[in-house]
Amino acid sequence: MLSIAKPMAEFIKLDARLSSYGTHFDVSCKKQVLYFSELNNNKVVVIRSGTVSIRRGKTVLVGFAEAPIITGLANSLTEADANYQLMTEAKCSGYFLPASVGMKVIEENNLWREAFCWLAWHNRVMELRDLQLIGNNSYDQIRVTLMSMMEWDETLRKRVGVMNYIHQRTCISRSVVAEVLSALRKGGYIEMKQGKLIAVNHLPAEY
Repeated sequence: MLSIAKPMAEFIKLDARLSSYGTHFDVSCKKQVLYFSELNNNKVVVIRSGTVSIRRGKTVLVGFAEAPIITGLANSLTEADANYQLMTEAKCSGYFLPASVGMKVIEENNLWREAFCWLAWHNRVMELRDLQLIGNNSYDQIRVTLMSMMEWDETLRKRVGVMNYIHQRTCISRSVVAEVLSALRKGGYIEMKQGKLIAVNHLPAEY
């Protein structure tokens, strides 16, 4: 299974209490940094609509995430060692607030269960990413990334170049990615148009 259902009921409860304390934003352009842990490590960020990319440092693309999203709930409890950033990939709206305020709201409104559910979901997503990528050969990483891309909204797939996304997510060389994609297209396993993924048919288990 490539995806894990978000705890939407818990998000709604958290959002209802946190939103009145937040500084709201509405970003209409792509490629704008919303959050950078080196500068905003004391913030909770809530994305209500839109799509963001999550990057570790400046080079490693962790992946794309579609709203709703909450990040930084644990920032008032522990300081993150890794540097992450959120960047808009489409029109986004949401808000941010100090992590200490977020923790106070959670405590005063007894939202510990909801916060735990959201953090547990986030942890499972990262575990799944590790399972897909760490210790697997290049083809397995490309295969699972293609399958996960098919779960995106169609408008997102039409905006994201397949080769660049796979290269940035897996750090596999562009030449290897291009070779595998070309072979899969010739075999009728995937369909692409202008570098964008249109369809994934039954992918072979081995290259």
